[in-house]
Amino acid sequence: MDGSRGPFLPGLTSSNNTGRLCLDANESRGSTVSGVKKRGHGNRSWIKIDQDGNSDILELDKATIMRHCSLPARDLRLLDPLFIYPSTILGREKAIVVSLEQIRCIITADEVILMNSLDGCVIQFNLELCKRLETAKDQADDLPFEFRALELALELTCHSLEAQVNELEMEIYPVLDELTSSIDTFNLERVRRLKGQLLALTQRVQKVHDEIEHLMDDDGDMAEMYLTEKKLRLEAYQSNDSYGQSNISSSDRVVSKSAPVSPVRSIIGTQKLQRAFSSIAVSSKHGSLISSSGGGENIDQLEMLLEAYFVVIDNNLSKLSSLKEYIDDTEDLINIKLGNVQNRLIQFELLLTAATFVTTVFAVVTGVFGMNFTDTVFDYPSNFNRVLVITGIACGILYLSFLFYFKHKKVFPM
Repeated sequence: MDGSRGPFLPGLTSSNNTGRLCLDANESRGSTVSGVKKRGHGNRSWIKIDQDGNSDILELDKATIMRHCSLPARDLRLLDPLFIYPSTILGREKAIVVSLEQIRCIITADEVILMNSLDGCVIQFNLELCKRLETAKDQADDLPFEFRALELALELTCHSLEAQVNELEMEIYPVLDELTSSIDTFNLERVRRLKGQLLALTQRVQKVHDEIEHLMDDDGDMAEMYLTEKKLRLEAYQSNDSYGQSNISSSDRVVSKSAPVSPVRSIIGTQKLQRAFSSIAVSSKHGSLISSSGGGENIDQLEMLLEAYFVVIDNNLSKLSSLKEYIDDTEDLINIKLGNVQNRLIQFELLLTAATFVTTVFAVVTGVFGMNFTDTVFDYPSNFNRVLVITGIACGILYLSFLFYFKHKKVFPM
């Protein structure tokens, strides 16, 4: 019996080990999947700034922010530092999504949720916004909270781009002036590098320019950004709704005390009253939305704010366009100079070719007389000198005829 059990023990042990290995593999696979999920829904560091200028650092995930600000996931993707998106300003129901260069934040009617970073623009935005909100407590400011935050984001973005444009402008003009006087490989490489920076900066400035222009051209998008006004209207509507419901309930109690009424009629009357009140409330809400979206004063206020920074960004775009035109003009000048040098080389090559042809003719004559043959011309040494003089004069006349032909055909000025 013991011997019969012995052969089965190794198999049992191997099956247990296999089971453990499968369990470990499943656990490791599950941990990998959970790790991917955690990375997809992991917490990020955010800076929360309220209306009083208080700043706090929070660890929030995407789901929490989506629920708090009523934003879809595609809007939060614009704020993800792992993705590179162009500058965007989006107006939503309860928030404004701002992605301008390094400043990526969500602006609501009560707070600003800023992507935490060690970048100088982000730190400056945090400090400057807190400072302005603290000083605005004692001062009367007609701008709502969301517009003050949006104004600061636009201001820092425009100033950052303007500083980069001025720096590039101060660097590129001396290099181009030096290139016009000395065309070499080093200066050409510097101009190529600066031109690449110019094109990249132009694209960034152009995107901010187009985004502000798009907002200024759409009244609906601008009306959507009045978060404080929408919040006050919603609170007023909720208070009126609760007041109406309390009146309906009190009227039901009064009717029930005064006289006996059929239950069916009372329910029908209550439903009719509720439907009438809801239709009135919806119509009033719709009318308020229309009036707010069509309100010239409020939209003009935001439009003036956007127009002020649109002028700044348009000025920067004009500077970049002037730089590009200057680079193109310099390239055209360099091509003209190189073409002129090439023409001179061709002229010099023609002169050398004509001289080579004349010299070849003279060498043929001397080669003929250098052959070993007997002739009476060798009996008189002076005949050889005459032949050389006549051949030289003929070659000179032939060379001058070439020059006059080139001048007649205007191959090169002489």
